Amino acid sequence: MSGVMRSGAKAVSGAPAVLDRPITASSAWRADGLTADDWILKIPPKALAELDELAGKLASYEGPVEDLSATDYALEAVRELMAAVDDRLHHGIGFVVLDRLPVERWGIAAARAIGWMLTSLLGPVVEQKADGTRLYEVKDSGAKLGYGVRRSVTNLDQDFHTDGGWLAQTPAIVTLVCLRPASAGGLSRVASLARAHDELRERHPDLLERLYQPFWWDRQAEHAPDECKSSRHPVFTLCDGQLTVRHYADYVHKGYALLGESLDDDGAAALRTMKAIVAAPENRIEFHLEPGQIEYVNNHLLAHARTAFEDDATRGGRYLLRLWNRRQGGIELEPQQGASDEAETVPASRAAESQGAGD
Repeated sequence: MSGVMRSGAKAVSGAPAVLDRPITASSAWRADGLTADDWILKIPPKALAELDELAGKLASYEGPVEDLSATDYALEAVRELMAAVDDRLHHGIGFVVLDRLPVERWGIAAARAIGWMLTSLLGPVVEQKADGTRLYEVKDSGAKLGYGVRRSVTNLDQDFHTDGGWLAQTPAIVTLVCLRPASAGGLSRVASLARAHDELRERHPDLLERLYQPFWWDRQAEHAPDECKSSRHPVFTLCDGQLTVRHYADYVHKGYALLGESLDDDGAAALRTMKAIVAAPENRIEFHLEPGQIEYVNNHLLAHARTAFEDDATRGGRYLLRLWNRRQGGIELEPQQGASDEAETVPASRAAESQGAGD
C-alpha cells in the first residue's frame, strides 16, 4: 500500500524480512511538513449537486442503510471524487478529511446513508463485530470500560492505534463520519506509522526487529464464546514488498494478560518506544471534525487517536459513524484461518478475564 517499499528488505534465515532503508513515500510525513490543505478535500459543486439529488431520493427510504448501493445511481462526479480520496489514501499522505456533507440541511438519516454510500466506493465495507455490524456508531453509551466494552463507546481518551489489530486481516481504510461533534474535547489526531518505522530504524534498530516478531493481541471479545480470546500478530509485516502496520500497545498488554503470560522485556521496550514516537507532537496532526466532515485513514500505515470529550444533553451527544473497508475480498470480520500473516490463536481455556477494551 502507498508504495512504501519495493526493495531494501533485510532477511535472516528463519526470521521475518525487515525493511532496512528509509521510507521515501508521502505517507512517511512529519507534522511540520503538512498544512490543512494537504488533508482537507472540498466536495466539488458537481459532486455536491449529485449528493443533494440523492439525499432527496433517500428522504423517504426506511430500509437498512447497509442495503443501499452506490451502483444503483450514476453519481459520475461523486465517483471521481472518491477516486481522488482513494489515491490520496494509498499514494499520498494516507488520510483525507472530506469537507463536507450538509448535515444540517439533509438531517442525520440522509447523512448516514450518504456516508455509507460514499465509503462503499472505496471497497467492500466489512464487519466490525462478531454480530455482523458494519455501520458502527461511535458515541458515549455510558457503559464502563471493561472486557468487551470498547473505548469508542465511552467518552474517554483513546491513544494512537490502528483499528482491528487483533484480526487476521486488518481493514485497509477506517472512515469516521461526523454527524455531531462533542460539546467539548474529542479532538482528532493522526500520525504516520511509516515515519515511526524510519525513526525506529535510525535510533532503535534492535527494537524495530522485535516489532517484526509476533505479539499476543486481545481479540476484544469479538468471537464465539468457545473460541480463544487472543491472537498472534507482529506490529510490522513486510509482504510482497509492502509494509503493513498494527499499532495499539493496550491491546497487546491485554492479550498477554488474557493468557496469564508476561510480555518479554524487549517487546515491552519496543512497544513503549514506538508509542512515544507516534504520539510525539512533531509527528502528529490534530484537528476538530466538524458536522458533515468525513475522516478517511489508511489503516495500514497511519494511526489515529482522540482526546476525551464532554457532551451536552440538551443538544445531543458526540455522534460519529465508523466504517471499515478492505480493498478486495469478502466482508467477514474474520476470513478463513491462514488468510493472514502470522495468525495464531490459543484455546479459550488458557484465557483469563481482561481488564479493559480498546477501539
